[in-house]
Amino acid sequence: MPEGDTVFALAARLRRALDGATLRAGRLNVPAHAVENLVGRTVVAHRTHGKHLFTDFDDGTTLHTHLRMSGSWTVVRAGRSIPQRVRPDVRVQLAVADGPTAYGILLPVVDYGFVTDMNALVAHLGPDPLQPMFDTDTAVANVVAQTDRPIIATLLDQKVIAGPGNLWANELCFLRGLWPWTRSSDVDAEKLVALLERAMRHSATVPGAMQVTTGDSRKGRSHWVAGRAGKPCLRCGTLVRVVAEVPGNPDRRRTWWCPRCQPEH
Repeated sequence: MPEGDTVFALAARLRRALDGATLRAGRLNVPAHAVENLVGRTVVAHRTHGKHLFTDFDDGTTLHTHLRMSGSWTVVRAGRSIPQRVRPDVRVQLAVADGPTAYGILLPVVDYGFVTDMNALVAHLGPDPLQPMFDTDTAVANVVAQTDRPIIATLLDQKVIAGPGNLWANELCFLRGLWPWTRSSDVDAEKLVALLERAMRHSATVPGAMQVTTGDSRKGRSHWVAGRAGKPCLRCGTLVRVVAEVPGNPDRRRTWWCPRCQPEH
């Protein structure tokens, strides 16, 4: 599933293609909004909160989308289109007059309405480390408030902090030397939140740094533990371990860790 930094970078790409432009075509190919016609609307902004993407229009309405596991966006330049075989999967089409067209492909979440109503859809989420006014105090308090909950599960809970997913949860535990099942109230929440903000912002804004947690972008060396089960730890050589996720249990996603760098306490 895409994480907050990938959605943040996606918003920047859509911003360059659409913001300030008037739409010559605007279709929402989902049952709830199939009759909406966005032609003539001007795109005024793209913004994110965690993994949620918002496209704002000049009439006070907003398009809210979420990629989850299946969705994606692609932008094609003027005069080009997507392949015929992909067209049945288009859920959103936003075309600029004499400019590019953005296609939302297989988006599982497409909501449209007034800004206040769309903003309410994310009101329950925690603070977003990629926002300019990231509320670190609330984020720290939210982590500590999870008490006995394993820190790996706390980092995955979007109501605690919006944005990090399974990759960042695992990599942050490694970088802080935390056994993934450490009680949330036993971690240094201030240092963990500070690292999370710094790492995700670097990933989202520095060219070539997207989710490269080791500083080495070569294949197989960009992550410390995520996806490296059975391979030697890049720091100490100990074999990285993994436990499988539990279907239907959001607290039990696939978890990787190095037994030596992240010892059980």
